[in-house]
Amino acid sequence: MQRILITTLVLCLTMTAGAQKTTRQEPFTGYLFAYFEGRGDGQEQLRFALSDDAVHWRALNENHPIVTSDTISESGGIRDPHILRGEHGDYLIVATDMHTFDPKQGWGSNPGIVLLRSDDLVHWTHSRINLSKAFPKHFGDAYWVWAPQTIYDRKAKKYMIYFTLQRSDRKSLISYYAYANRDFTAFESEPKQLFAAKYGSIDNDIIEGPDGTFHLFYKGNTKDEQGREVNNGIQQATSKNLKGPWKEDFVYLDAYAGTPTSVEGSSVFKLNNEEKWVLMYDLYSSGRYEYQTTTDLYNFTRRPQSFTKDFFPRHGSVISVTRTEMQRLQDHFGQAATYLLESHGNPLFRHHYTSDPATLVVGDTLWLFTGHDSNGRKNGYWMSDWCVFSTTDLKHWTEYPCPLQLTDFAWGVKGEAYAAQVIGRGGKYYWYVSTNQCGIGVAVADRPQGPYHDVLGRPLLTNDDCFASKHSWACIDPTVIIDDDGQAYLIWGNGQCYIVRLKENMIETEGDVRQITFSEAFPFEEAPWIHKYQGRYYLTYASGFPERIAYAVADNIWGPYEPKGIISEVAGNSDTTHPAIVEYKNRWYFFSHNGALRRSVVCEPLRYDADGNILPIPPTSAGIER
Repeated sequence: MQRILITTLVLCLTMTAGAQKTTRQEPFTGYLFAYFEGRGDGQEQLRFALSDDAVHWRALNENHPIVTSDTISESGGIRDPHILRGEHGDYLIVATDMHTFDPKQGWGSNPGIVLLRSDDLVHWTHSRINLSKAFPKHFGDAYWVWAPQTIYDRKAKKYMIYFTLQRSDRKSLISYYAYANRDFTAFESEPKQLFAAKYGSIDNDIIEGPDGTFHLFYKGNTKDEQGREVNNGIQQATSKNLKGPWKEDFVYLDAYAGTPTSVEGSSVFKLNNEEKWVLMYDLYSSGRYEYQTTTDLYNFTRRPQSFTKDFFPRHGSVISVTRTEMQRLQDHFGQAATYLLESHGNPLFRHHYTSDPATLVVGDTLWLFTGHDSNGRKNGYWMSDWCVFSTTDLKHWTEYPCPLQLTDFAWGVKGEAYAAQVIGRGGKYYWYVSTNQCGIGVAVADRPQGPYHDVLGRPLLTNDDCFASKHSWACIDPTVIIDDDGQAYLIWGNGQCYIVRLKENMIETEGDVRQITFSEAFPFEEAPWIHKYQGRYYLTYASGFPERIAYAVADNIWGPYEPKGIISEVAGNSDTTHPAIVEYKNRWYFFSHNGALRRSVVCEPLRYDADGNILPIPPTSAGIER
């Protein structure tokens, strides 16, 4: 859903432009990335992304502009956005007023700077500074006014805006500064020189270190005696005073200095809850965005690392955000990071259509993986991705950004995102997914919440493995278990149920595929789920159509399975259902989906009698709260 606001925008917390003193009480829990795009139409516009860990990023507003540039800028475009938390609960943004993709403007002169201010992260006011018109006496020859940033000067108790200036003689790139007025709509006086690097600089970024030293990071270069550039990259200068004088060290900090790969647009931000900073930069010629880290702002790791992201950023900046701010951003612009929910009975979630639940316990956390039915009126169910949630009390849930989509499986594009299950082994998490007519695949991640990637590049199982089936959708609905002896098994099927061993690497099968047979009284339809209780194997599944949940029990995972009957009747308004059974904090729970909201995941308590039989599970609206 696209939401483009004329004078609205979102912003969040800061540690990016200096050690700021704020009155906030809530801790930082995430990060906000302000950037402009490097691909496609409408690139030079303000966009935002969120992250919980400053590594895995998702764009807000489906990567559409948060504010359209033609409503806030003189040129029709903005570049190099820099964001800052104000000292009095407000939020500030400055950006380059420039529209290079307008053929009439290109890389010619640009007018100046765009300023934005907000009190609530959503509604924004804006103003513009045309440098040559505002200060014609000494800046009438301004040609480029680039990459502005803001920092709070605690001594002056004012916001200092600094930027790179090139005059029309095109001979130098010098940094200037001016203090913003009280309304953050203009400069209160004519700019003054801040920093003149020996060979010029662009993309200046100032951050105050823990010892009070100011570090000015910038894109610099080195020239030979003939004035020819022989090297370029990220450098820094330091000063004990915000306004200088600045001492250059002429050392290149980025890993690409001296190589054919060029970088620019550096920005430094502090990680939450640790004394570590991230130096990120724009590899503009190759379309990448990478980072290095430091614990002292002088010595940086040499090996660059990459973000994971669903967008193509150019020069931007990152600030820390609180949980409240992350929630507010996502309430307004859609989910892009963790999102907090509270369930009140069944269905568990009412903002998505969820189906085909699968559970996993890791430590004291219960993870819930679901299918995701598309919105709108459609014949049947249409699913293109999966969802993941976690909880520690079955009432308060955290939803994570979509960790896996059908399009992540190049071989599965003709199918749909059918039922799936995740299991952990050896510090990795394996997600077995079914794609209707294309087979069962495996995705792997380092964390339960992902992101996941297709580890094989092909199906693990296909209809060719379903030797007793004749229909095209037989290879669906995987369930997986690691037995007490460490042997892993995969069970799946529609119409007929199959089982096979998995190798210890969890991405290869071992031995022959076998069929599990069921009583004709409770025929197997689909949606198997395997768990153990008191040393016996319980195979729960959808039986008949419309589907009910039945189960059978065996002493050996291969069978034979003794039919035990129906434990859950037809889920109202839904022809299908899918069980997941889990023990969590010494209690057993039964997950499935019903048709209360299209298809929606529900949870009920599960109980056994003295003989180990599962007691009937009637559907309730209260769920586990009853």
